[in-house]
Parts: sequence; structure tokens; C-alpha cells
Amino acid sequence: MARTMGLNSKATSGKLAITSVALQDHIARNLLLQNLSLCDPVKTRWCRRASTETHCRRNRGTVKQKGPQQHDGEEKEYVLDPAAPPLTLAQKLGLVQSPARKLTVDEWSRVKSRSIHEGDSKQPCVICREEFRLQTQVLLSCSHVFHRACLQAFERFSGRKCCPMCRKEQYETRVIHDGARLFKERCAIRIQACWRGYVVRKWYGHMRKTVPPKDKQLRRRFFETKFQELNDSFVQYCHTDVEAFLNDIDQSVSSSRRVFHQFEREHVSEPQEDDWQKIQEKVIQRDTRDCPICLTALCSARLETEAGRTLAQHHSNRRTVLLSCSHLFHQPCLEAFEAFCVDGRPTCPLCRSPYHKILV
Repeated sequence: MARTMGLNSKATSGKLAITSVALQDHIARNLLLQNLSLCDPVKTRWCRRASTETHCRRNRGTVKQKGPQQHDGEEKEYVLDPAAPPLTLAQKLGLVQSPARKLTVDEWSRVKSRSIHEGDSKQPCVICREEFRLQTQVLLSCSHVFHRACLQAFERFSGRKCCPMCRKEQYETRVIHDGARLFKERCAIRIQACWRGYVVRKWYGHMRKTVPPKDKQLRRRFFETKFQELNDSFVQYCHTDVEAFLNDIDQSVSSSRRVFHQFEREHVSEPQEDDWQKIQEKVIQRDTRDCPICLTALCSARLETEAGRTLAQHHSNRRTVLLSCSHLFHQPCLEAFEAFCVDGRPTCPLCRSPYHKILV
């Protein structure tokens, strides 16, 4: 009986010893990590990284560094948190609660689906109130999305690791690129819209320049503009002096006019006796009394007899000339007019037509 009691007491004391050692090791490790974190954050990160690398080398060999990776031309998502430290003896014995396990790939997929359904990546970051654009974006295990720099600044100034939205502690973070993808899509849409607008404006401008409108006023304005453009281009590409060019045009027009007048004079036939009688009748019906050149009275014995009235008797030394165009002039006045004409054979001073003349 005494021997049995001695064995039980030894087993109990052994268990108590193991329990106390496990608790002491757990407390010492936590105190060491806390002191390192309070004294020098760099040493804390180095210590955690060293312990993580040691644990991974023991289990799986060399650990690959996590960072932005590209997969088929697109950046691949990755978990930002380091691997969990190895369990202490107290945690293995169940004396202290073990840390929560890491989320699996399927769980991260469900978290991201919930974030996409809520449209967090389309909204600005709740910390800095700016769009994500191409900046690094992180997704928390509570499905909230922030800028990576904003989340790190929030953790540094708050002194604890909790979500700025739901205040969940000890969350996991995952780098995602949904905000960058949405920003690239918006940029591509804007570029395409600007290009389509440029093409449509160019097509519309070409159509306005080539197709005349149906409205009368707009159609008239369209052709006036086209004519003005043609005139401007003609003047612009004219290599001679404008004044000299216009003088040449005037000379060409006057030469053509002289040719046509000469042609008309050559083909004008001289009136016969009957034609002169008809012309005199027209003059009598018109009742012409003054010379159109000197504006003095005409005197003609033949016309006075046929008209049955007496004309003025002054200037009786001036004889009257009848033209084939049925106009009357004083002979000296018409001869003076013909002397001043320098374009060749003169035309009628009134109607500007070639003529034949007789004394009346």
C-alpha cells in the first residue's frame, strides 16, 4: 500500500513538474516576444522570421520568400502574414489555448467573394478616402479592403492589430489586385470612349465638308463657304502678283469685247431705202427734238414735213444725222464723238450698238 502511494506521488509530482516547465517556457517565450516588440521592432521581426524559417526548414526544407508574383501576365495574390510560430509545450499539452489556424484557399475564396459582392474594391479606402487605383491593396479575413500602407499606418498609430471597420482582432491579410484591375478597366473605357469620339467627330466634320445639307439656307451657306475656300486656295497658289493678274484679266476682257464689237460691226448690213423709211417713222413717233450730245434743238426739213410741225430755227447751220438705230444727233456732235473714240469704230452714244448713218 505504501509502495502504491509512493508511485502515485511520484507520478503526480512528475506531471506537476512537466506542467510547470511547460507553463514557464510558454510565459518566458511570450515575455521575450513582448519585450522584443517593445524594445526594438526590427529585432522582433527578425526573431519571428528566424524562428519561422527554422521551423519551416525542419519540416519542409528551405522556405521561399513571399512577394508579388505574376501568373499568365497578371499579378498573383498572396498571403501577407508570416507563418505561425511552432507550438509551445504548454499548447501541445492543452494547458494553453492554441492560436487560430490559418485560412485555407477555399476560405480565402469565400472571403473574397463576400468582398466582391459588397463592392468594397469599387469604393474608396475607408482610411484615406481615396481610390485604390494601382496602389497595393490588402484583403482582411473579415472581408474588408484597405490600402496596405494605410492599414500599416493604422496599426502603428493604434498600437494593436484590429480591423478599422469591424474591430476584429488577430486577422489575416492577403494582397489582392481587384482595385488595380477595376482602375485599368476604367482607364481603358475612357481611352476607347475618347478614341470613338475622335473618330465620330472626324467623320462628322468630313461629312459636313463634303455632303451639302437639305435646308435651303444651310445649303446656300455651304456652297458659299466652298466657293470662298476655292477662291482662297486659288489666290494662295497663284505665283504672280495679284494686281498684275487682275490687270491681265481686265486686258483680256477688253480685248475680247473689242473682238466681239468688231465682229458685230462687220456683220451689220447697211439698211435699204425702205428700212430708212421705217427708221424715220420710229423717230417721228418718238418725237425727238434735242440732240442727246449737246442737248440743243435739232432741225431737219425732211422730218419737219413728215411730222407736220415746225422745229426750232436757231442753229440752222447744224445738219442732223440719223443712225440706223433710230437715234438723231447733230453732225458736228457725232463727228466729235467719233473722233474721241479710241477703240476703233465707234458705237451709238445711247445704245452702244454699231450703226450706219445718213443726213436728214
